[in-house]
Amino acid sequence: MTLETIEAAARRLQAGETTALALAEEALGRITDPAGEGSRAFLAVQAEAARATAGAMDVLRRAGRAPSRYAGIPISVKDLFDQAGVVTTAGSVALRDAAPATRTAPAIARLERAGFVVLGRTNMVEFAFSGTGFNPHHGTPRAPWDRVTGRLPGGSSSGAAVAVADGMGFGSIGSDTGGSCRVPAAHCAIAGYKPTARRVPTDGAFPLSQTLDSIGPLAPTTACCATLDAAMAGEEDLAPPPAIPVAGLRLGIPSATYLFDGVQQEVIAAFDLALRRLEAAGARLLDVAMPEVAQIPAANARGTFAASEAWAIHRDLIARKRGEYDPLVLSRIEAGAAMTAADLIALRTERARIIAAADAHTAPFDAIIAPTTPLVPPRISEIAEASEFGRINLLLLRNTAVGNFLDRCSISLPCHMPGDPPVGLMLIGETMGDRRLLAIARGVRRRSGPDSSFAAAPRCRARSCGTTARGGLGDAERDVVAGGLRRRDPDDARRRCDEHRPE
Repeated sequence: MTLETIEAAARRLQAGETTALALAEEALGRITDPAGEGSRAFLAVQAEAARATAGAMDVLRRAGRAPSRYAGIPISVKDLFDQAGVVTTAGSVALRDAAPATRTAPAIARLERAGFVVLGRTNMVEFAFSGTGFNPHHGTPRAPWDRVTGRLPGGSSSGAAVAVADGMGFGSIGSDTGGSCRVPAAHCAIAGYKPTARRVPTDGAFPLSQTLDSIGPLAPTTACCATLDAAMAGEEDLAPPPAIPVAGLRLGIPSATYLFDGVQQEVIAAFDLALRRLEAAGARLLDVAMPEVAQIPAANARGTFAASEAWAIHRDLIARKRGEYDPLVLSRIEAGAAMTAADLIALRTERARIIAAADAHTAPFDAIIAPTTPLVPPRISEIAEASEFGRINLLLLRNTAVGNFLDRCSISLPCHMPGDPPVGLMLIGETMGDRRLLAIARGVRRRSGPDSSFAAAPRCRARSCGTTARGGLGDAERDVVAGGLRRRDPDDARRRCDEHRPE
């Protein structure tokens, strides 16, 4: 389906072409449609409150007192955010008898103050501890692609992504500790943004990892994400930043890292086509040496931030309600019990060193670019065995988790052709460079999507070779960063390939 953007809805509201109540009713109709995914995408539908809020926004707009031009636009929130008077269950049944929250999470309260209308609470992986989207307690919402088969929506913000993709509101607020906004965005062919962690307050969001948690939006477009992000960050101007033209942008491709290992053919084909479109539009595609990426698994060898911090949060609840946990989530949390205080201190120290080294390597670039995940959405049935669940989960989070570890902002954009399996293109920006990355992402999406055009010579299929079918290195020539920028010798590039087969 074609999704309306937040800006388009705001224009219609301002022009009197629709009302907030009409927008809310349309979204609620999709949520409650028995033929749709609403029953799996939402854990709670707050229809009465949404209608009342929408009606109030209509009254304020008629009186010229709307709190923002976005007042009355319906959205949803992940089940881990506190709402005053509501029990926060974080996708689990172990918290269903917890006391209701006494105040709304600041990030959500800021959206409400801008006039956004909360429709309800979306489904999620239990306690946000998986990238698959699977939830055995409440059901797993199916990704839009190949819905008859039943494909994983990605997680942990699974219901958020499906809600946006199916038009159940104009955006949804999720969390991202290792990819939980970007992975489901990639699987559901929408945009998903992970801000620099400290940009948006995490108070009132049930934590997975206090070190890595960040609060971000999922929405139809980058511009929609930018508006929601600005509201949650407490900015006065909620309008999305103007798109930065891609011509001249330096986009670093860490092709020598594990971000490109084992990537499915459908993913690499869509990603390569997007790169060629960007190249034809004038972007400079540059190899970037990031040895720090390979150092992240070694740093996590004795345990991860997520496991150790989740264990500290959950150990008392597990002692009381162990049998109510999803076993797949429980095993990941309990892995944190083996991590010592010394291990955690060493991990913090090593993370700081890796961040500093990576910052130096990526400083010459406007953004780093890679596939969001190496897989198209797997079948839900593929994770029936615990071992296969573990393998797929690690693959889905492998690329996105790099941005969290490096304390960066990052976004996933759809880059596949219509009708093809959904594929996400990931951009990683600098720490606290959020607005610039969103502006870059707007330009990249315009030039990398299926509606852009280009004329580039076919190139050799080998990723390390840039030779075109016309025989020259041409548009595919790369720079290499290794302590500084230098031009790669074309003959050296050709020696990396055994044969030059035009596509």
